Amino acid sequence: MRMFGLVIVAMLLVASPAPAEPLKAAVFDFELLDTSLEGEMKGPQADEQRRLGVITEQLRKGLADAGKFVVLDIAPVNAAAHASNLQACGGCDVEFAQRLGADLAITGQVQKVSALILNMNIYLRDAHTGQLIKAMSADFRSNTDESWSRTMSYLLRNRLLAPNYGAPQ
Repeated sequence: MRMFGLVIVAMLLVASPAPAEPLKAAVFDFELLDTSLEGEMKGPQADEQRRLGVITEQLRKGLADAGKFVVLDIAPVNAAAHASNLQACGGCDVEFAQRLGADLAITGQVQKVSALILNMNIYLRDAHTGQLIKAMSADFRSNTDESWSRTMSYLLRNRLLAPNYGAPQ
């Protein structure tokens, strides 16, 4: 009986999948879609532009620290990415990611509806096919450093890095 148990354990070890190589991700800088009256009247705000950079770096660090992703340097395509609206450019994010040798193109957007109502979105696309893999979103209240950072933490922890997120149950 003991030998039978060892055979079963050996079969399970052999049958278990090998650890997958981390995916190479091109994480592009977040963009702001300001549809608020305040944005219409005052234009781009320096604090919001700074927050876009902070949450982008938070996302890059969270992905790299998870060990499932190799976050690529986007410097070679950064100027072109900033000159484009990555959410409406017809797949230019995928083209930029391909130039970097990435497996994934990751873009993000914060939509400001008002001074108190915002929404954060993250999109993952297969850099080889251009297909959308995952889209995730979270609404948040209050236009502060803390609210932006907490929303990014939530999306990282409970969506992007959650075990089996998006897989059929």
